[in-house]
Amino acid sequence: MSIVVTGATGHLGRLVVERLLEAGVPAAGIAAVVRDKDKAADLASRGVELRIADYGDPGTLAGAFRSGDRVLLISGNEVGRRVPQHTAVVSAARAAGVAQLAYTGVLGGPEADFELAAEHKATEQAILDSGLPYTFLRNGWYTENYTEQLAPVLEHGAVVSSAGEGRIASAGRADYAAAAVAVLTGEGHLGRAYELSGDTAWSMAEYAAEVAKQSGREIAHRNVPAGTHLKILTGAGVPAPFAAILVDVDRAVERGLLARRDGDLSRLIGRPTTPLAETVAAALAHR
Repeated sequence: MSIVVTGATGHLGRLVVERLLEAGVPAAGIAAVVRDKDKAADLASRGVELRIADYGDPGTLAGAFRSGDRVLLISGNEVGRRVPQHTAVVSAARAAGVAQLAYTGVLGGPEADFELAAEHKATEQAILDSGLPYTFLRNGWYTENYTEQLAPVLEHGAVVSSAGEGRIASAGRADYAAAAVAVLTGEGHLGRAYELSGDTAWSMAEYAAEVAKQSGREIAHRNVPAGTHLKILTGAGVPAPFAAILVDVDRAVERGLLARRDGDLSRLIGRPTTPLAETVAAALAHR
């Protein structure tokens, strides 16, 4: 039996593998499912088993899992193609007889009615239909979704959104990785759905103020209508379909759908979630 992390060379996947090792899980007991073994050479050099597979190529998934494995299915990043990709992973996990399939979905689960949530809800249903022992990790927003885009904010002196005064209960990506490790290494998590979000919710105006405070620059929050926001994003080179999804997310923020705070994340990781200010500081330090 191994703890299997799919998408192990992605931002979240790498953090999960690192946290597993830090938690004392032997490298030989961890398997990383990756598309490109060269990108995972550092993991292999530490004794982590590599299993080469691609969500988009179901034939490669047959060897990705073993009977009794505990598997973390990290959602793919190809929006619009994730349902067939995830369903292929679920089918392979079922055929292998894994002991647990944990899935990184979206905050709110079935109640999330914005566009980006649709594929996550379909994946959860596919997992339920499979009969596999599951754990749903319904991840809220990563603070890094914003701090990794600081360059244009600092260049133009503005945080642009169409989220109004809506609030976001985000947490650091490492917090979500720690939660995944908790359910993969612990007991009592089967058949559970965790609503994972930060301890504190903040608005885009508060985010702009925090960046201004720490950078020493004048940063304003520029709230614009959805149509204007869409034009700004596409004008900056964001593909139109994805730009539309981002604007729809801001509508969800404005309606309070990403402000939910159930406390599941801090309880799972046994500490408070990472504050916004700390993630902003880290992003500015690495510029």
